[in-house]
Amino acid sequence: MSDPEINDEVEAAADEDMAEAEGTNAGDGNAEATGLEDIEPEMPERTTFLDYLRSPIIHLHVGSASDGSTTLHAHQALLTQSPFFAGECDRLSSTAHKTIALPHDDLHAVASVLEYLYKSDYFPTLAGPTSMEYDPTVPQSDNEGVALLRHARIYTLAQRFGLPGLSALAHKKIHLTQSTAKGEIAYARFVYREAAPDDEAIRKPVAAFWATRSHVLRHEAEQEFKRMCLEFPQFGFDVLSLVLDAQEKRSQRSEVAGAAAPRKRQRVSGIL
Repeated sequence: MSDPEINDEVEAAADEDMAEAEGTNAGDGNAEATGLEDIEPEMPERTTFLDYLRSPIIHLHVGSASDGSTTLHAHQALLTQSPFFAGECDRLSSTAHKTIALPHDDLHAVASVLEYLYKSDYFPTLAGPTSMEYDPTVPQSDNEGVALLRHARIYTLAQRFGLPGLSALAHKKIHLTQSTAKGEIAYARFVYREAAPDDEAIRKPVAAFWATRSHVLRHEAEQEFKRMCLEFPQFGFDVLSLVLDAQEKRSQRSEVAGAAAPRKRQRVSGIL
């Protein structure tokens, strides 16, 4: 066999091996691939504020027709953060005019809920861990409980609309609000009328406030306190229970302290 023939044969064999190797790689689905070539990093889907603003407008009719209702407007994507509004929007999905009626709700409280959905806070906003911005609409002597009632109405709406963040925020602002004895009674009346009976987060602090301060504040609002107890017997019972519990604990501490104190030995004097 001549040299040119050997070279041709070697080259042909090499070409055949190359083709066979390529065929094997193609047939086994990149057998030697690391598995990372086709993987793209999964980025979490982010909803931007622009996405909220592009969503449909929902019309909220607040108040009854007899008293004069007011229409507020909000973007659906922001409203559906609330399970209540999400359900209402699902019901409206097949209608052209998207309207939700809130005939029994306070206009200013609903507006504050919408403000929270857009801004994560509502006026008066927190100015620090233990303070809020100045609210010129609240009288200096707030005997009507204007400031407390504002936050209390927002709290009850947040509970109903399923917004725990707003509920916690309103609850915090309640505890940062200063009021008078009469203002506190107005707030207590609202809480015992509107809050759920098992909502101890808001009811118990009201009863505790009057249980610890009633001996001082009762004289500033004695008639209001009496009417409150008659109108809401549960309030009177809750306050009395806390007063008696505190008295019982004081008695127990006195008994323990008396038992722990060393007894003095009597001196016996005798005539020798």
